[in-house]
Amino acid sequence: MTSTANDTRTKRNVAVLVAAQAILGAQMPMLFVVGGLAGGMLADNPCFATLPISLIVFGSMSTAPWLSPLMQRYGRRAGFFIGAAGGALGAGISAYALYINSFHVFLIGSYFTGIYMSAQGFYRFAAADSASAEFRPKAISYVMSGGLLSAIVGPQLNKLVFDATYLPVFGGIFLPNPFMGTYLAIIGLNLIGMFLFLLLDLPDPDKADDKAHHGATVRTKMELLRTPTVLVAIICAMVSYSLMNLVMTSTPLAVLGCGFTGNNANDIVSAHVLAMFIPSFFTGHLIVRFGTTRVISAGLIILALAGITALAGVTLGNFFVALILLGIGWNFGFVGATSLLATTHASHERGRAQGLNDMMVFGCVTVASLASGGLMNCAGGTATAGWHAVNIAMLPFLILAGSALVWLTLVGTRNKRPSA
Repeated sequence: MTSTANDTRTKRNVAVLVAAQAILGAQMPMLFVVGGLAGGMLADNPCFATLPISLIVFGSMSTAPWLSPLMQRYGRRAGFFIGAAGGALGAGISAYALYINSFHVFLIGSYFTGIYMSAQGFYRFAAADSASAEFRPKAISYVMSGGLLSAIVGPQLNKLVFDATYLPVFGGIFLPNPFMGTYLAIIGLNLIGMFLFLLLDLPDPDKADDKAHHGATVRTKMELLRTPTVLVAIICAMVSYSLMNLVMTSTPLAVLGCGFTGNNANDIVSAHVLAMFIPSFFTGHLIVRFGTTRVISAGLIILALAGITALAGVTLGNFFVALILLGIGWNFGFVGATSLLATTHASHERGRAQGLNDMMVFGCVTVASLASGGLMNCAGGTATAGWHAVNIAMLPFLILAGSALVWLTLVGTRNKRPSA
């Protein structure tokens, strides 16, 4: 099949995946606003307020190693349906936990939500499956841009159901506990969004398997990690995503702790998520023109500027600017790292390579979200001191990723993508 035909097919899939990012992805900003607040309401110890968000990320980390090979064998669509079902189930369990006032049940619901988060992470890889080498970074970038609509839909929908006591559906539903409306709305998003996957026209998964069965070598996980480009791509993805999660998880707690309102927190998170995805309209073009390492480097610098802005003050302006920079930095770093990883493995290795990548990325993000609550609520005794501790914690990880990029430049980009 020619590159032009591949890219025609890819563009259709990109459109479907953009819609999926917009509808299904709307639940993520809702969860990150409400998860820490609901956790703080249910948990006995305020240091565990962000543990539900950590369980979402842990669920994503532990799902990636089995979901990626499953999609390698049965196709992306099967994995995406599983993800949407996990999101609906997780939201249902979380709503029930709020009803019975159980923190432990709430954590179980959060874990199942992580199944959706893991599946969503593979949307970007699905866009690249049938793309030509030239169009691949653009396809990844365009799919990520679907988060732009989710950044609008999620927080605005959350404003309507946040702290709602009554939902005018099915004859009217009375909600006895705060935040239940958010989780009921998330169930609806998952059930509606999963029908989009019927429109995907993705490559036959058996074709990749046939190559593996006809003598093509599939590298082990350790062999993949010993490839410099693979290792650096994973490190940069880990750092970009973890630092974004570290700061964003604490943001609603910091905003309310500094005397602002829940609507302020929703607006700040909305601005942040917009900043995460608006650059996706041109990140792919920047990668094609300047290369992945330069775009990743720019992302790390912008993440550092976000931390500096947050440390400079706790006004609404500081919160908005810091979170906007955080979103842009994440986009450049994460999209760049994803594009870099896509050049390092053949099609028959993608299940192992992509599963390894997301397991390590979301493992690090789990640690970051756990640390976020501890730093925010248990470092210094005040909201301002906790917020400063969160942002200071970014420094060593930025140094790690920056050093990895320098090392990759020194050793060269040997062992690039094997021939398929």
